[in-house]
Amino acid sequence: MLENIPYLPYAISAFIGIGLAAATGFRVFLPMFAVSLASYMGWIPMNESFQWLSGLPTLITTGIATIVEILAYYIPFVDHLLDTMSIPLATVAGSVKFASQFAEIGTFPQWALALIAGGGTAAAISSGFAGTRAASTATTGGLGNSVVATTETAGAGIMSVLALAAPIIAFIVAIILIITVVFFGRKIWRKFKNFNTDQPDKIIEVESIETRHLE
Repeated sequence: MLENIPYLPYAISAFIGIGLAAATGFRVFLPMFAVSLASYMGWIPMNESFQWLSGLPTLITTGIATIVEILAYYIPFVDHLLDTMSIPLATVAGSVKFASQFAEIGTFPQWALALIAGGGTAAAISSGFAGTRAASTATTGGLGNSVVATTETAGAGIMSVLALAAPIIAFIVAIILIITVVFFGRKIWRKFKNFNTDQPDKIIEVESIETRHLE
C-alpha cells in the first residue's frame, strides 16, 4: 500500500538525509562512520555513486577519525580550535550524506538540494553548539565544556541511529533541533555578549572600591 504513495521513496530519502545531516552538526565523522558501517554490513543499500562509503578503507578511516574527534573535544583549547573548522566541515559532510540519498534525480538538483537542506541543517546545528561552548567557556571557565562535548557526541549517535532506523522520527527531531538551536542560540549569545560587556564595568567598580579603602 505504501509503495503506491507518489514520491514516497524521495520523501524517505529526504528524511534520512536530513537526519544524517543533523547528526553531522553534532559530530562530523561519527554519522559517516555509522553510514559506512551500516552499508558495509549490508544493513542499508548504497547507490553506485557512493559505493566508496561502504568500503573497508572508508570504514576504518572514519572509525579512527570518529575516536580522535570525540576525544579531542575533551581537550581544552583544542575544542575551540575544532569549532573554528567544524562548521565548514559539517556543511560539506552534511551535503555529502544528503546527496548520497539522491542519486536518481540528476547531478545539479542532487547537489543543490544537498547543499541547501543537508549543508544548511548541519551548519545550523554545528554553529549553535559552537556558540554554546563559547558561552560555557566564558561563564564556567571551561568546566562545563565536557558536558557540552558529551551532549554533542550523544546527539550525533542518537540522530545517526534514528536516521537509519526511523527516518521520519529523525526528520521531526532534526526540525525541533534547528528551531531550538536558533531560539536558544540567540538567547545564549545575548547573555554571552552581556557577560563580556559587564566585565569591564565590574573591574572598574572593584578598582574604585579598593582605591577608596586605600584612601
